[in-house]
Amino acid sequence: MSLPTIDAVFELLKQGQFTQAEYLAHQITQHDPQNASAWKILGTMMMRDFDRVSAALPVLEQARQLAPNDAEILNSLGRAYQTLERLDDASCVYDQALTLQPNSAEIWNNQGLVKEKLKHWESALESYQRALTLKPNYIKALNNCGNALQALDRIEEALSYYVQVLELDAGFPDIHYNCGCLLQRLKHWNQAQAFFGKAIELKNDHVGALNNFGFLLIEQGLLDEALTFFARVVQLKPEMEIAHSNALFTLNYHPDKSAAEIFTSYRAFDQRFGEPHRAKWLPHMNNCDSERRLRIGYMSPDLRIHSSNHFLEPLLAHHDKHHFEITAYSQTRCEDLMTTRYQSYVDHWVEVERLNDDALAERIRADEIDILIDLAGHSAGNRLLVFARRPTPIAVSWLGYGYTTGLSAIDYFLTDEVMVPAGSENLFAERPWRIAAPSMVYRPDDKMGEVNSLPALERHFVTFGTLTRGIRINHRVIRTWAEILKRLPTARLVVNSDAFNAPSGQQALVDRFAIYGIAPAQLEIGFDSPPYDVLRGIDIALDCFPHNSGTTLIESLYMGLPFITLADRPSVGRIGSTILHGAGHPEWIANSENEYIEKAVALASDLPHLAAIRANLRTELEASPWRDEAGFARRVEQAYRDMWRRWCAGVAR
Repeated sequence: MSLPTIDAVFELLKQGQFTQAEYLAHQITQHDPQNASAWKILGTMMMRDFDRVSAALPVLEQARQLAPNDAEILNSLGRAYQTLERLDDASCVYDQALTLQPNSAEIWNNQGLVKEKLKHWESALESYQRALTLKPNYIKALNNCGNALQALDRIEEALSYYVQVLELDAGFPDIHYNCGCLLQRLKHWNQAQAFFGKAIELKNDHVGALNNFGFLLIEQGLLDEALTFFARVVQLKPEMEIAHSNALFTLNYHPDKSAAEIFTSYRAFDQRFGEPHRAKWLPHMNNCDSERRLRIGYMSPDLRIHSSNHFLEPLLAHHDKHHFEITAYSQTRCEDLMTTRYQSYVDHWVEVERLNDDALAERIRADEIDILIDLAGHSAGNRLLVFARRPTPIAVSWLGYGYTTGLSAIDYFLTDEVMVPAGSENLFAERPWRIAAPSMVYRPDDKMGEVNSLPALERHFVTFGTLTRGIRINHRVIRTWAEILKRLPTARLVVNSDAFNAPSGQQALVDRFAIYGIAPAQLEIGFDSPPYDVLRGIDIALDCFPHNSGTTLIESLYMGLPFITLADRPSVGRIGSTILHGAGHPEWIANSENEYIEKAVALASDLPHLAAIRANLRTELEASPWRDEAGFARRVEQAYRDMWRRWCAGVAR
């Protein structure tokens, strides 16, 4: 029997018979182990299967050893390192390949992809543009140029590259996905959804498009439909952590799921992404002096202009630097003036976007951080998998998410007795650590302006309103609000947020209210930013449930608007309750939908009382714990100190 030849392998490759080509290449390596081409083909074929990339690596290394000046081998080897997230190795190999073959557009493009993964966006853009000088209509490089420009916030330039790709090949799924991402970023929801839909039509297993399509469904309040999309992504790519996080995020808002049912999904997340790291946890060698200066780390993707500024900035601004050394771990891509302000409050500033989870965990451990605080939960840009590696003796979740992370690696959920009442500990992976309510502090925007007089006194009808996101407006909320409007037929309801920035979104909400007998004349739906003049036109704010609003509620109080909230499941369903307790107005908290309706109608039926509330509410808020920035910082620091004392004493959380 004659031995297979390399020419036969090449012929099979031309015919697309890859399995047979791989088999013959393997046969050749066994009988002719010095045949570099056979090793190259074998390794390249193995890389078609993600699960075999690790096994392909030594095969390609063997090919390189036999033919160190073969740029094609180096290119394949670089792709293997890149797939395995060994990015420095990949970059080094691509550099060698380009030294040998500087006119290869493909290698320049691949080098750009590695730099992109390293978040070296400017350098990535240069590599893609070098590829295009060699091959002007290279679709992948054009598309990647657009991606790099989008990451650099050069939106118009990014769009110009995407248009070129669409003109060259409208059947390229990734270009529809990337256009969708750009439009989603610009909050052009309908157009973004259309592009994601086209990407899925062209490639029904496009996990990026499926995931983002699901996220757009969230904003429309179509939670079950969104969960179906996320489930599909998880089925196709189980290791895609963001899809799991998006599903958990969605469940928090679901009006028909029980708290216990939702928590079960969080436990599953820990089993999939958290528990596998437990065996690799290392002991912490931090100095066990319980009264020494503590090193506190804050991890956030939002150290920029963001709604969290109103709550985080006053804490960082008032930390006692004699007793606490503060490090910010910033996952912030687009920095701004707020970023500069944050930098002035901390002792150390570490940009972490370019560090993978292992490298970041090692950095935090090397910084000898005592207590690390997660400020993101399962929201965009989180680094929860760093916390899963347990780089610090104590980890805490606070502020950015409102509910458990699900990770048993995080010790405490910083909260208060209103948000997380006694007896609800079984709904959290962390141990709830309660401080006096409220477990937040608020610094208002200096552009809000003064409180105006009650609009109803001039209009002779009451205006209810909300600035909440569309995800919170579900059938239970609409049914309750509709009943209020029926009881007060001259009243109006304002719904104003970016979920309703297009006529189609506005009409969809009108249609949902029509099911409960509410005519369009009682509704005013739209989007204005900033929203402070909208608040000036509202008499009474209405909170959502089972997931309450947050920033917009405290803003409403500051503008003189009382709000009605329904105390629902811990803790996202009790944000409104803790805000009102801190403001000294627990009488606006309802415990049922019927009570919610009665409280809203009662407030609307006494305009003199409502006018007095509006005139006094800002002054009351200024005198409340919500505006005691230094006092809040002391409460949080005492919590940190007590946590640390427990750890030093060897007490488990």
